[in-house]
Amino acid sequence: MSANRAVWGRVRSRLRAFPEQLAACGPEAAAYGRCVQASTAPGGRLSKDLCAREFEALRSCFAAAAKKTPKGGC
Repeated sequence: MSANRAVWGRVRSRLRAFPEQLAACGPEAAAYGRCVQASTAPGGRLSKDLCAREFEALRSCFAAAAKKTPKGGC
């Protein structure tokens, strides 16, 4: 049971760090949001890969931010 508790402790600490990691990617998130919003505006057509460049920038930012956080905790 102790090992299970340790695993959940690590998971919780990583989840607590998640909002900070997301905050580091504000510009990328905003750019992706603008692209999706423009695509879904009246007359716009959202289709697959329309905002792929913005999404990839956001995904890369999230991955880089996650790597900066130590695996053991915040």
